[in-house]
Amino acid sequence: MSSGKQRAVEDFVEEEDQYAEDDAEEFITEDDIDAEVEDHGDEPMDDDDDGQGEENDHGEGSSGAIEDNSVQHFITHKASVFSIAAHPTEPLAASGGEDDLGYVWDITDGEVIVKLTGHTDSVSCICFSNDGEMVSTGGMDGRVRIWRRVGKENYRTWEFLTELQGPDEVNVLKWHPKGNVLLAGGNDGTLWLWQLPSGNTMQVFAGHTGAVNWAEFTPDGKRIISADADGILMFWDPRSPTPVFKLDSTDARFDLDGITSLGVNPSSTLAVVGGAAGALRVINLTKGTIVGTLGGHTEGESIESVVFVDITGGATGPGVVVTGATDGKACIWDLSTMRLRATLQHDDAITHLLAHPAPKPYLVVSASADKTLKTWDARTGTLIKTHKAHRAPVLGAALGLNGSVVISAGDDGLCGVWTTEITDEDGVEHY
Repeated sequence: MSSGKQRAVEDFVEEEDQYAEDDAEEFITEDDIDAEVEDHGDEPMDDDDDGQGEENDHGEGSSGAIEDNSVQHFITHKASVFSIAAHPTEPLAASGGEDDLGYVWDITDGEVIVKLTGHTDSVSCICFSNDGEMVSTGGMDGRVRIWRRVGKENYRTWEFLTELQGPDEVNVLKWHPKGNVLLAGGNDGTLWLWQLPSGNTMQVFAGHTGAVNWAEFTPDGKRIISADADGILMFWDPRSPTPVFKLDSTDARFDLDGITSLGVNPSSTLAVVGGAAGALRVINLTKGTIVGTLGGHTEGESIESVVFVDITGGATGPGVVVTGATDGKACIWDLSTMRLRATLQHDDAITHLLAHPAPKPYLVVSASADKTLKTWDARTGTLIKTHKAHRAPVLGAALGLNGSVVISAGDDGLCGVWTTEITDEDGVEHY
């Protein structure tokens, strides 16, 4: 790395140190936990007959009406929508799809605010910066493109800023939780880190042998965790191209048949890693060791999403995690005991999970190939509301306006908007 890049990364990481102190406290027992939690046949939580019967399940092309309780549609995409993001403060969403296009649009009326062009293949990733001033798209063409807001009056005008060259196909794109730093991972096994708005490359991380399926900053913003289709997990200090630690299938305890999802707890001390064969591992990020195995999903069914949820409000310690898989289950785990708290159920694969922010951090939203999204109370496993409108699998979801709305990305080309909880407009439906 050149001295200029080194200084940029060091300055960035030093700035993050003022947000979070190094925490050496161990949340697992002194000897660490290394016991498997088996699935003892827990029955799915009763969803009180949410009306998802066959009579309401009209596929694309069916003559029957599609049940729809959304408050808004966005139907401008001409093919599957792969990625969806919500603006951190404004009633805006950004979506990207198979039509090689992205859009920023108004969730209140479906109006297009800006058309995000320039890709020659599917837009696989899209996200707003933490301050909402920029939006980025990543494509299967290997391009990463950035737009930024014009002026300070409102968020109705955007301009193209720059195009970044990175991985050969972009699978994951994440903004830093506090700064204008962008992370991308791709099909060629590389990770790229850029400073914006300059577009300067801060670091390129190599070492993955398979497609990078997942990468993100730890919640404290000080480290990066990445995983690939060959089952390699790597933990990085942004200042160094050499990983802090690496786990792979040469350790039989970490043979996950490829990593498909991961999540990091709010304390940035533990990661939960999900694999293509349904296995889950809990990793101590301080030591780089496997400290637990979770066994609640069906063997051979891929773990598609992992999200931590705060069921008590301001909780510390290992945390509570929700894992969703192609078996249609969302399992809620207490990592202080490594035990299963509850099992939530969809009629088909779960594709995405979202944790609601405060003041209701105990709510979880699940998206599914069964064409619905659902809002749950993770404290009890109770279904709060089922969100309907899609004719095909829901591929992604995002929470907007402080969690009061959920926005979807569908294989049918539809983006839907719903309130996350029951409202008067929902009529007599109860769950």
